[in-house]
Amino acid sequence: MRGGALPAYPRGMTSTLTDAAVDTFDSFDPATGAVLSSWPAHSAAQVEAAVGRAKEAAQWWGELGFAGRRTHLASWKSEIARGVPGLARLVHAENGKPFPDAVLEITLAVEHIAWAAKNARRVLGPRRIRSGLLAANQASTLEYPPLGVVGVIGPWNYPVFTPMGSLAYALAAGNAVVFKPSEHTPAIGAWLVEAWRRAVPAGPDVLQLVTGFGPTGAALCRSGVDKIAFTGSSATGRKVMAACAEGLVPVLMECGGKDAMIVGDGADVAAAADAALWGAMSNAGQTCIGIERVYVTDSSYDGFVSELTTRAAALRPGDGDGASYGPITMPSQVEVIRRHIADALATGGRALTGGTIEGPFVTPTVLVDVPETSSAVTDETFGPTVTVTRVPDVEEALRRTNATSYGLAGSVFAASSKAGVEIAKRMRSGMTSVNSVIAFASVPGLPFGGVGESGFGRIHGDDGLREFARAKAITRQRFALPVALTSFERPEKVTGQLVRAVRLLYGRG
Repeated sequence: MRGGALPAYPRGMTSTLTDAAVDTFDSFDPATGAVLSSWPAHSAAQVEAAVGRAKEAAQWWGELGFAGRRTHLASWKSEIARGVPGLARLVHAENGKPFPDAVLEITLAVEHIAWAAKNARRVLGPRRIRSGLLAANQASTLEYPPLGVVGVIGPWNYPVFTPMGSLAYALAAGNAVVFKPSEHTPAIGAWLVEAWRRAVPAGPDVLQLVTGFGPTGAALCRSGVDKIAFTGSSATGRKVMAACAEGLVPVLMECGGKDAMIVGDGADVAAAADAALWGAMSNAGQTCIGIERVYVTDSSYDGFVSELTTRAAALRPGDGDGASYGPITMPSQVEVIRRHIADALATGGRALTGGTIEGPFVTPTVLVDVPETSSAVTDETFGPTVTVTRVPDVEEALRRTNATSYGLAGSVFAASSKAGVEIAKRMRSGMTSVNSVIAFASVPGLPFGGVGESGFGRIHGDDGLREFARAKAITRQRFALPVALTSFERPEKVTGQLVRAVRLLYGRG
């Protein structure tokens, strides 16, 4: 299902961003190393020009109101939905994941566009607020106007679904967007922007594309945008925050994870193994919310490990039809995976399956007896590997699960859903699935994000819409009080009356 070569400087780029001579870079097929297409590495001046156009577009877009924006977002959603096969082939070509998994990713993204467009008015529209005792004569309202222009710096591992959590929600909130996809997946980003232009041919450039490496991203941070939404590693996130700090530009950080699964006594070990395998190995393990560590209680351990290793041995990495997962997208990540496997084995761990790397393909690797100090346990691997550790009970599983600087997501398998929920509540994570894996990502109404090294802020759901708006409070005096409390003309006796009123209303505990 390879997508084939892509045209250099795809349509829409030359008219707005390539008027001046710029350096270029290539997009590669991660399975073969073949060049797919060439792209401009946009300069700071060009990024600033794009943001300037976006500021003009933001006024037009904001004035359309929720109903007008919903209509255009619906057209974009339909354009993407009609183009799923072609976009999925492109994702397979440029990112490397199997065609069926690319279709699943795009389907989830389309659903998020629909949710954001439908719910923006409910979440962000004006609403009345009770004024309270001291402001009883005031009518109070709260609304969430857009920020203006949002810069989105997207990732390569889920190049459609993940940035859509910022793109769709920022647009639904009334912002214009300048989108910088990863330098590893620029054609996918360009496809999404071109789909927007086909869906919304009239009007200014509400959604624009810039491409390049770190300097282009840094230029976007310094370009005068009103917020940056970043997805990537914690290390790169720090650089983005530093650049944004120069202009006090607020940031949304969706960074990495070292997510754990807990398998307790009485859990369905076959279902848990199936879920752990998908969480650890799908997309070649290049999933920030994937499962990299599993803690299994004594009574469930042997059955779980047997199920997991049997299932893992049947997986096949590759590039053609029938492959379970594809290549490692970013070449430098192969060395990280190699180091983590080597460290696990050097410190006493055993590989029950896998452990071999051939070019960009890593065999499914199940590691046991790995000490908690190994980099295979402490650091984000981002590959098709998983460590499985025996623990005496759920309390020890929770202690080890939470002993990390990350806090993105996790999974719990327990004898009952109720017991699983109680364990999930105690996991230090932004999201947790019970008796399933990464299910929260498929629910548009749930917020997506983490704590600690995993970042801050949220995409998706009500919280995701509010990330791209600012709270605006307004009070309107309905009538004048007999005595104005906020006046230098306030009578002296009013203080005593106010004390008595506070005691009467709030003094009884």
